[in-house]
Amino acid sequence: MERPRLVGYVALPEERTRHIIQAATDPLIAMGAVVVALWMRFETAMPSENVSQLWWVLPFVGVVQLLAGWSQGLYRGRWRFGGFEEVLALARAVSLTSLALLAASLLASDRPVPVAACVAQGFITLLVASSFRWSWRLVLERSMRPTGEDLTRVVIVGAGEAGGQLVRSMMRNPDGPYLPVGLVDDDPMKRSLRLQGVPVLGTSSQVCDVATRVEADTVVIALPSADGAVIRDIAGRAGACGLHVLVLPPVNELLGGQIASSDVRPLTESDLLGRRRIETDLDAIAGYVTGARVLVTGAGGSIGSELCRQIYRFAPAELVMLDRDESLLHEVQMSIEGRAMLDSRNLVVADIREADRMAEVFDEHRPQVVFHAAALKHLPLLEMHPREAVKSNCRGTQNMLDQALRHDVGLFVNISTDKAADPTSVLGCSKRVAERLTAHAAGQSKGSFVSVRFGNVLGSRGSVLTAFRTQIEAGGPVTVTHPDVTRYFMTVEEAVELVIQAGAIGRDGEAMVLDMGEPVRIAEVARRLVEQSERTVDIVYTGLRPGEKMHEVLLSAAEEPQPSAHELISRVCVEPLEPGVLADLESGPTSEVADALRQVAAVPAHDHTDAPGRP
Repeated sequence: MERPRLVGYVALPEERTRHIIQAATDPLIAMGAVVVALWMRFETAMPSENVSQLWWVLPFVGVVQLLAGWSQGLYRGRWRFGGFEEVLALARAVSLTSLALLAASLLASDRPVPVAACVAQGFITLLVASSFRWSWRLVLERSMRPTGEDLTRVVIVGAGEAGGQLVRSMMRNPDGPYLPVGLVDDDPMKRSLRLQGVPVLGTSSQVCDVATRVEADTVVIALPSADGAVIRDIAGRAGACGLHVLVLPPVNELLGGQIASSDVRPLTESDLLGRRRIETDLDAIAGYVTGARVLVTGAGGSIGSELCRQIYRFAPAELVMLDRDESLLHEVQMSIEGRAMLDSRNLVVADIREADRMAEVFDEHRPQVVFHAAALKHLPLLEMHPREAVKSNCRGTQNMLDQALRHDVGLFVNISTDKAADPTSVLGCSKRVAERLTAHAAGQSKGSFVSVRFGNVLGSRGSVLTAFRTQIEAGGPVTVTHPDVTRYFMTVEEAVELVIQAGAIGRDGEAMVLDMGEPVRIAEVARRLVEQSERTVDIVYTGLRPGEKMHEVLLSAAEEPQPSAHELISRVCVEPLEPGVLADLESGPTSEVADALRQVAAVPAHDHTDAPGRP
């Protein structure tokens, strides 16, 4: 037996009991509406002949209302209680009842209910029945509001669809931890808006004043479509006045597009630095990936593993994942297939430095598309060991290019870095050389050979942000090289999405440069991460390391970017480099490798439309 829930002095029955009560009250309301309509029609003095006919009119109206309501699903749980759809269904049922009453009256010899009273009866029934449902729903919703002394009072930024769903979710969760007490929104049309009784009290720039007024200590940013710049601005304002900042995840992380209070979470570096909306041409991507044999080198790394996950969704005929670390291959197979038996020939343990081994891999798998992401990337280590940069980033890339040329690969995408633009470090110089080697290969084949250049990705292994979080968890200090140093950032998902798009639109021999947005001050990011941790952690400045720049750039001084078919991707020409120079780099004394590498990388890029391999 179902038991009612007690709310104050009102007992609220459960769903099935509610349907029974509605099925009983709607006919009674319709019958009462007939009496009221006649009373109004005859100005409180009903003729006796009309009163004498009520013995059959009232039961008739009650039965018709019950049948009409049943046909519209009012008593079968088809509609959300008290919602707009239920009111529309009620209006249809009431209309059917009024028409039936009108027809019966016209067919009767003495017309017991005048036409005006039939019409009035319908309006009265709709008004009373709707008010009954609204009142019931109001009591029900108030019973579901969160209660308790330890509730977190929150101001919600954003009174749009997401903010509205979040307020409803919070106000209908009696055991929830949050109580929304105010909204802020920059839309002037929403200044008088109330959502579930929660008013809009100002704009996002007034979030601190609003929070003080309503005694809130937490701000929830309910803007799933906002980019990192907007999130940073709001979080900065809120953090400056001591407010705790929470956020809704971006749209692509919300399951089914529905929002609940359980979706609220603390800010992450992806919220602060990522969240760019990227439109991709799925047909163009599918045109070169779907049904093709695809090879990804460095498949266990941050970029390589995300490449594998996104490429897998386009159903390639074969996805060959190559890495020299077997544990990382185990992880990427688990993330893609939900299993990691390591029993597939498409998982290849190999080192791109070994030319013979690369020949074996290409002979076995004969890839049609290659994404070359394998590389050494830690700048300070390569400054100390420059020959290793030559072996992996230069010779390893040339080994891949040689095999791609030998097997007539249709598309070769070399993953580069912003450090290759006007390079000063060994890392940047080695990646600049890789770009130039790729440009040289473009003139030797019918296939397309392109490089894709972009900045730091969030959450990658060895990322500065990952290091910050580790230092904060250990109690500090957080080490930053310089107060003014800036870097470009993009989430790994966003970067890889654009890399795959660049593969579809890239021109042979060119470098495709991703739009990374505005550079971000590293010290500011460190400060915000410390604030979010609610710990007392010092920030220490250590000074720039050898080879490091104060500000990275995406384009060299001599490069002139040209637009591409995608608004977030530009293209630049790259000066080809004969592979023969690598022998000199590899054979020279270790002490001279870094200088020799910088000399090779220093050849400026310029527009040479007559270069081989370019249209």
